[in-house]
Amino acid sequence: MDLEIDIDAPWPGTPDWADLAFQAAEAAASVAPELGNVRLTASLLFTSDAEVHVLNREWRAKDKPTNVLSFPMIERDDLLDLEPDGPPEMLGDIALAHETCAREAADKGVPLEHHAAHLLVHGLLHLAGFDHEISSEDATEMEALETKALALMGIADPYCG
Repeated sequence: MDLEIDIDAPWPGTPDWADLAFQAAEAAASVAPELGNVRLTASLLFTSDAEVHVLNREWRAKDKPTNVLSFPMIERDDLLDLEPDGPPEMLGDIALAHETCAREAADKGVPLEHHAAHLLVHGLLHLAGFDHEISSEDATEMEALETKALALMGIADPYCG
């Protein structure tokens, strides 16, 4: 998968957020192989709460910021049937809100980069058609995939503790 990454203020200069995003995408593709299709492109935006608030209000009718937004552009069945040969295919967009992510990381007592990696994996799984809001079984499946992907990155299970 190819990633188009835009890093806005207030995300700090370190760590290397683009490198973290590529690691998260590789880990997500390890647990959800459909994400490893070479034709796929995803757009990642590291931005502010204010920008995510606007996106959340415009696209989800929720007038507040949130930690991560995912905007899939391909149906799950089409993703699963996508052949490796052919033109590029846009998987979707992800936006992460710095202030909310930083606050949540502090509340959990984890490094911001670990929480951001979790949210990137979470967002990529949403782009692949996984949805924790459908049922408790779907939530359990998605959490298990996230935990496996993060373990591949050396990051502890975010759902323990």
